[in-house]
Amino acid sequence: MTDSATLQFDLTPPTEEEFARLASDLDDDEREVLLEHGTEAPFCGVFLTEKRPGVYTCRLCGLPLFHGGTKFESGTGWPSFTQPYDPDHLEYIRDTSYGMVRTEIVCARCGAHQGHVFPDGPPPTGERYCINSVSLAFTPNDEPLPDKLGRGAPEGEVLGG
Repeated sequence: MTDSATLQFDLTPPTEEEFARLASDLDDDEREVLLEHGTEAPFCGVFLTEKRPGVYTCRLCGLPLFHGGTKFESGTGWPSFTQPYDPDHLEYIRDTSYGMVRTEIVCARCGAHQGHVFPDGPPPTGERYCINSVSLAFTPNDEPLPDKLGRGAPEGEVLGG
């Protein structure tokens, strides 16, 4: 069993060629959200009701973004989490679109749009990471994480517990 808290992931951005290869695997909805910073419709995402233990990774590059144990029902229509897998795996960007001031979150490795974080979540953090299902992939515990960039350990390692 591997302690995921001690794993270090390579945050080096994909090369132009790697990015193009990863992006070529996206469908239109995924492309709109991940690359164009769109938003999927509420209450329709495939991970809205997912409850199994595991790790949610970036749909584009495979970087772990959230533990399943930090997911909660927010009633907003999007999967919500109290904290990231690792704070260094997300970048925070001020978003003033639509006449609002919000904090957009993107994958720290590939820049793919994930959603937004709000200061109205439950304990222990008081934060609500509101994420688009199409921005994520899910790996159940005891299955190997995706290694979409071929970087080896710890990507592709089986995470236990």
